[in-house]
Amino acid sequence: MAAGWQRFAGVDEAGRGPLAGPVVAAAVILPLAWIREGMPEAFRDLNDSKQLTPEEREQFYQRITETPGLEFAIAEAAAEVIDAINILQATHRAMNDALRRLNPQPEHALVDGTRVKTLILPQTALVKGDSRSYSIAAASILAKVTRDRWMAEADQRWPQYGFARHKGYPTPDHLAALTAHGPCPIHRRSFAPLRQPEPDLFG
Repeated sequence: MAAGWQRFAGVDEAGRGPLAGPVVAAAVILPLAWIREGMPEAFRDLNDSKQLTPEEREQFYQRITETPGLEFAIAEAAAEVIDAINILQATHRAMNDALRRLNPQPEHALVDGTRVKTLILPQTALVKGDSRSYSIAAASILAKVTRDRWMAEADQRWPQYGFARHKGYPTPDHLAALTAHGPCPIHRRSFAPLRQPEPDLFG
C-alpha cells in the first residue's frame, strides 16, 4: 500500500507432490479495509492450510468464498499437462491462470517461497508466506480444499486406489494399489515410480 498498489493478490498452490490428480492454484485479494482496520474476527485465525484441520479448512473455504468484497480465483493443471511440461511449469501455469481470472487483474502478487520467474505480475516472494500473509494463507486453503474435493470425487470413480484417504500422495497403500492395478487416467506418468525407463537403443 505504501508503494501505491491498491490490488495485490496472495497466490499459492496445492498438489505438487502427489502421484495423481491435478496441481491446483488459487489467488486471493483481501479488502483494503481489512489492512487498514484489522482482520475481521472470523478471519483472525486464518493460517497456512497445513496448520489447520480438514474441518477448519472447510470452514475457512466457505467464509473466503462467501464474504462480500473478498476476491478469489482458482485454476488447475491436469495430470496430462504435468506430464507434458513438468510439475514446476504446470504449477506456474496454474498460478498465472488463477491471477488472470481475477477481474480486474491485480497490480502485484505475493507468492509463497521463492520467486516465480514466469509470473505474469510483479511479485514479492515470502519464505513461509502461507504463515506470514493472510492473503497467501487464504489462497493455500482454497487450493488445498479444492484439490482434496477433486480427489474425493476421483475416489468414487477409481475406488481401488484409495484417493479419498491419501489424496494421491505416495503412501504405502497407494503404492500397493499401483502394484496391484497399474495406473489409472489421472496418474502422473512422468513421476517415479510410474515413469517408464528409457529404452536401451543399443541393447
